[in-house]
Amino acid sequence: MQTVKNTIAENLGKIVPGAHELAPKESQFSFDQVPDLSGKVALVTGGSEGIGYGCTHTLLSHNISKLFVISLEKDIADDAINAIRGEMGEEAANKVEWLQCDLSDWEQTGKTAFKIASKTDRLDILINNAARGVMTAQRAKKGVDLHMATNHIGHVVLTSHLLPVLKETAKKGGKVRIVNLASNLHENAPKETKFESEEELNKDYGPQPQYGRAKLASILYSKYLNRHLTSQYPNILANATHPGIVDTRQSSVHIHEAFPYMGYGMSVGAQPFKKSQFEGAVSTMFAATTTEKSGQYICPPAIVEQGSEMANDDALGERLMDLTWKVVKEKTKAQSADKGCPFKES
Repeated sequence: MQTVKNTIAENLGKIVPGAHELAPKESQFSFDQVPDLSGKVALVTGGSEGIGYGCTHTLLSHNISKLFVISLEKDIADDAINAIRGEMGEEAANKVEWLQCDLSDWEQTGKTAFKIASKTDRLDILINNAARGVMTAQRAKKGVDLHMATNHIGHVVLTSHLLPVLKETAKKGGKVRIVNLASNLHENAPKETKFESEEELNKDYGPQPQYGRAKLASILYSKYLNRHLTSQYPNILANATHPGIVDTRQSSVHIHEAFPYMGYGMSVGAQPFKKSQFEGAVSTMFAATTTEKSGQYICPPAIVEQGSEMANDDALGERLMDLTWKVVKEKTKAQSADKGCPFKES
């Protein structure tokens, strides 16, 4: 019975009022439990809409001192900041600094990370939320599958370039929390996934498996960071989260790019079941502000799940990251290694 309750708590929203309260007592969490964040600095990718905005709003509501937001579209970012200004006042809005960045453009992502590092001497919270949703397979300008280039590799580049400031923050004694947004759809990753070559990354498995593989990568990356980063810097915690079925532009609009007609099952048919952007941010807020553990896969509200067999395959995670470093080095060589700026793995 508890398994059924957990499934409802993790995934459903409006149609089951108080769904999160179905979680076991030790796995319950709400925004009321987010601690005061005065003096802390955060970064949220995709923080101007959807789940990302749910995170942005919550961080500001709990007195974050500075908030960097990375996203693509200026008009959506402006709308988000204006909404914050209208609801929370000018002081809160002034804490937000928006930077335009395409995470599939790894040179631009690296430069954006350096720009952020030049503006702050600490970074306590890094939420890697921005993502390409369930859409058709396309290639980024570097020739790599756009789901992997954006959802996984872009966030690895961003995180890697921010490691010096993350480490310095950890040395000051406070907890640093990295959160990678994953999904239960990681279970739909192709069973033949081995992360052995760029050719494999570029094989078209279909919209849902492409998305699922990228979300599998988010979990594997979190566990990789736990093994290689948290082991050296215990104050840096890295976790992956599942938000649930959330009412966002991805689930209401972008789904039709892949499924022009069948997508109505998600955009319209599933509408009564979807969580709000705030309900969808709960597990991420737990991972970003409260948990004392690392290397976990956390589902709403704060239920730790095992995930799929592949999500727990450390060897697969090592191959994923070996391939990630290799692809980034090869594709950005002219702008990095050839200019005396080698790509940093850790």
